[in-house]
Amino acid sequence: MKVLTISLVIALCIGVSIFFWVIPKRVDRTHNFVYADSAPLADPANVALHGRLLIADLHADSLLWDRNLNVRNSAGHVDVPRLIEGNVALEGFSVVTKTPRGLNIDSNAANSDNITLLSIAQRWPRATWSSLLQRALYQAQRLHEFAQHSNGALTIIKTRADLSSYLARRRENRKLTAGWLALEGAHALEGNIGNLDVLFDAGFRVMAPAHLFDSEFGGSASGVDKGGLTQLGRDWVKRMEDRRMIIDLAHASSRTLDDVLAIATRPIIVSHTGVKGTCDNNRNLTDAQLRRIAQNGGLIGVGFWETATCGRDVAAIVKAIRYTADVAGIDAVALGSDWDGYVATPIDASQLARVTDGLVRNGFSEPQIEKIMGGNAIRLLSQLLP
Repeated sequence: MKVLTISLVIALCIGVSIFFWVIPKRVDRTHNFVYADSAPLADPANVALHGRLLIADLHADSLLWDRNLNVRNSAGHVDVPRLIEGNVALEGFSVVTKTPRGLNIDSNAANSDNITLLSIAQRWPRATWSSLLQRALYQAQRLHEFAQHSNGALTIIKTRADLSSYLARRRENRKLTAGWLALEGAHALEGNIGNLDVLFDAGFRVMAPAHLFDSEFGGSASGVDKGGLTQLGRDWVKRMEDRRMIIDLAHASSRTLDDVLAIATRPIIVSHTGVKGTCDNNRNLTDAQLRRIAQNGGLIGVGFWETATCGRDVAAIVKAIRYTADVAGIDAVALGSDWDGYVATPIDASQLARVTDGLVRNGFSEPQIEKIMGGNAIRLLSQLLP
């Protein structure tokens, strides 16, 4: 009996160790990876062009995973060393607080949650196990801690003044990067508009009304009902604009997108998406939506993953960028990788010169490439931030 008890204790200890130390990292590695790429490396002249650009990517979910972003990781797509190596000046660090089990791009209910187990397994504070708001605040705290311990390599952007100061410093030192905080889904407000001020104070400057399921604020393209803005959602739009926060419609249903654009007085972004013109599925934008977003003065962040592009190589990304530019205009195009978003991509942050190379080969001019790779995003941030 004593031997059996010891064996059970050992088995329990092994099980606990696997749950806390093995499974989260395995989920990260098996989903956030880079496809094997047989394409040639970028032309040296195009690499040199890439090194002269100011580059901004609108969306990465790196804060969700148990990685120190101040060191180079073998897993995932983004960390400070790889951002600097890829000459990424600005990254949108998005925060995920809830995803449904069996998630897909067509229809997800809101009555299940993968992040509860992930938060426990990654040893997040107990308050995060049951509160979406606390999950958002904890991930924001992580980014601030990474910045504090980066020896100046990572800056968090909250205001136009922050952005201007950072860009001035970066002109003197290219070995710097920066980012802003974004939120995937207003469900993290827990139904209370007042919590928007709490998140603003924590540094969030971008927020979406819904993520992978319908929320109290509006429908998701991947939700069950896919409805439009609710009255609470309309109140949310007004509060967002009052606080000079940026509305992100990356996962919005068609009705929610139309409703927001009908009442918005400021440009919006779609931080990470594909376009139906090159990849026709429920997740991606129609030509009419592309034109409406451009007419609003907004930005379309073209994604890097297969659901966005219907491809597993840089050529598919460039094809989607070309289509978006042709339909919406060059001033509406940006990068929206969705790195570390539970997706595989053809490149990580360190390999971004391959996109610049692809744009050159596709016939884009240097001024057009400057806009796509970051100029448009920096212009909009300079306009919209507090």
